[in-house]
Amino acid sequence: MQILRPLAVLATVFALAAEAQTPPKKFAQPATVRELIASSRAEDWRPLDPEHTLVLELANGRVVIELAPQFAPRHVANIEKLARAHWYDGLAIVRLQDNFVAQWGDPLNSKPEVGEKRLPAEFTRSAAALPFTRLKDPDTFAPEVGFVEGFPAARSAADGEAWPVHCYGMVGVGRDNDPATAIGTELYVVIGHAPRQLDRNVALVGRVVAGVELLSSLPRGSGELGFYEQPEERVPIQSVRVAAELPPAERKSYETMRTEAPIFQKLIELRRNRKDAWYKVAAGRVDVCNVPVPVRERVEKADKADKKKP
Repeated sequence: MQILRPLAVLATVFALAAEAQTPPKKFAQPATVRELIASSRAEDWRPLDPEHTLVLELANGRVVIELAPQFAPRHVANIEKLARAHWYDGLAIVRLQDNFVAQWGDPLNSKPEVGEKRLPAEFTRSAAALPFTRLKDPDTFAPEVGFVEGFPAARSAADGEAWPVHCYGMVGVGRDNDPATAIGTELYVVIGHAPRQLDRNVALVGRVVAGVELLSSLPRGSGELGFYEQPEERVPIQSVRVAAELPPAERKSYETMRTEAPIFQKLIELRRNRKDAWYKVAAGRVDVCNVPVPVRERVEKADKADKKKP
């Protein structure tokens, strides 16, 4: 057995004591949204429900829309009924107003009637039981703003109501002056600056989670309010399907960051006070429409049996 010399023993004791007193290394906090997303865990994300997801096919690609039955259940149900009946197939994008909306519908009224003929306004709903992630920043249009399950939203404690808000990529139902005429046969997507004056005047039914650039990059309509003046200018819609109808091989699965998760609060702060090397002055506040909720393609885990080597 080897016996340590006294000096060696003392050196070992001092080394251990110094190691015990050395503070643990602090890992760098994510400085950008990209770094934050890279540090996220599986539980920070939730998959989109294919039963409440629309897939809109254009000649130049696919637009994926997450629907919001928690805000407009009857409108969403009717839109899903229209999609399952393939009612939207062969219609067209008829309006592209710069810095405002892309809108589609049946300009010739050629489609048979399907679903509801009139619907009550679903501009707001009770704020009770909604998982509302509030922004501390002031808002021009509402007493409080924040997020509900991925959707930008607002609420008022005075009347106990909540509603989704018009940020980029949000999907609304076109209507005439009578709110009951909004049944989902005309839909629009916000493709410009947030038109928040429309909040609580339109039933918002979802948000584009993939492919919004396919809409925002289309030629602008030259007619009044951005309508295409000539039929040949309209952009044909090949099909609209509820994602659950598509075979798994024909659809991509997406997941969105949970806006009720602690990581999303960190994301809000990174948007409020940018730490990117390019920024020299932090804003110190953020608008609800300047906090896009991250969405990414979901990688399905392979079955354990598939991982076994032969």
